[in-house]
Amino acid sequence: MARRALKLASLTAAASGIYLFGNKFLDPSDFGVVRVGRTIATTALITYDYLTSLRSVPYGSEEYNFLKSQIKELFVSFEYTPLGAASLAQVHKAVLQDGRTVAVKIQHPKVQAQSSKDILLIEVLLLVVKQIFPDFEFMWLVEEAKKNLPLELDFLHEGRNAEKVADMFKNFDFLKVPRIYWELSSSRVLLMEFMEGGQVNDRAYMERNGIDVNEISRNLGKLYSEMIFVNGFVHCDPHPGNVLVKKCPASGKAHIILLDHGLYQVLSESFRMDYCRLWQALIKADMKRVQKYSRRLGAGDMYPLFACVVTARSWEAVNRGIDKSPVSASEDMEIRSNTATYLPQITQLLNNVPRQMLLLLKTNDLLRGIELALNTRASASSFLNMSRCCIRAVSKYQRSKSHSLYRKAQISLTEALSLWQISLYELFLWLKGSQLGNWVTALLRRRHHSMY
Repeated sequence: MARRALKLASLTAAASGIYLFGNKFLDPSDFGVVRVGRTIATTALITYDYLTSLRSVPYGSEEYNFLKSQIKELFVSFEYTPLGAASLAQVHKAVLQDGRTVAVKIQHPKVQAQSSKDILLIEVLLLVVKQIFPDFEFMWLVEEAKKNLPLELDFLHEGRNAEKVADMFKNFDFLKVPRIYWELSSSRVLLMEFMEGGQVNDRAYMERNGIDVNEISRNLGKLYSEMIFVNGFVHCDPHPGNVLVKKCPASGKAHIILLDHGLYQVLSESFRMDYCRLWQALIKADMKRVQKYSRRLGAGDMYPLFACVVTARSWEAVNRGIDKSPVSASEDMEIRSNTATYLPQITQLLNNVPRQMLLLLKTNDLLRGIELALNTRASASSFLNMSRCCIRAVSKYQRSKSHSLYRKAQISLTEALSLWQISLYELFLWLKGSQLGNWVTALLRRRHHSMY
């Protein structure tokens, strides 16, 4: 059955060329010389592959009819216009013979053969740039591509990641991960449960469908805090096309749908603990510990810059406490200008930190972009969720290293008290922002004035 599905890779190849020119959401920047050149080259390559893949199968021949019958046997219907197309693959909606609606992810022809050549070309170009500009520090990009691209090209690996994360977060009733149909999948074609919804940064969609943006932002932060601090298994591509939201008609609850599981970062235990303690120090504005754990994560004397990069806040805000106030317009402008000013130092910093940090920084940036679109950036709830996850992760690690039952009980008690304090503070914030809290505050003020 998987082989039948694989035939779609050639029979639908031309659709990607059509999609490149049929996409109505064009941006003026798409008409740059480089982009136009790439579009023409990609379309020509796909079209050539489509024509040559069918050239050996004459139209109307016995083999042609056999292949056509195999695809008709597999699907009742198949939408040749892709729902989405990217550099590695495109996704089509189809209906199986048993009535199940599925998403069919098909790898573009020539991608596997071309990818090694592309990496080699990038490596050569970067070496040339390095010779011309000795301070150029981006050679690590090649190593990351060499490590990650083969994994992304193996759709069976993606399917295993999807099942792993679905099992890992099975207690999160707001999270939905498409089911994989293994009997119909291969390394280049992945069939999965079809799920649809609005993009996670589409505030207007959520308002139209009665979805609470604060709840979505809170749950997304909770999910990624668990991934990063507790499990050390992180979905590293949470751009809006891969994170959908939908309100369940039966329960009325809003679901987060997580797609594209090709790229995950597995964090080592030592890195994860240092990163946990760094965030605990950042939230508490404990600058001695910020310096300590930034250094342990490879920042060296550039720990102030590292703290700013990790939090996307100014050094003044880091010293004051990143949970004390949201990002202001002036601070945002300061961050933008400083990014350009300190680009050489940032480049050196990225070259020094562990490779695990690079995808986490990318993930953090994508999540902040979502929060910015939803206008929920740096909300108190996100820091509270992070604090809970850090406490749980560090306590679990400490218990695993202790052989004393008394010490383990002491760690568990400290953990419970810390989590209770966070819940109490969360209740205080809720009362402060609720109508009940406003009523109590007004009552106390009136009582205070009447006494004097």
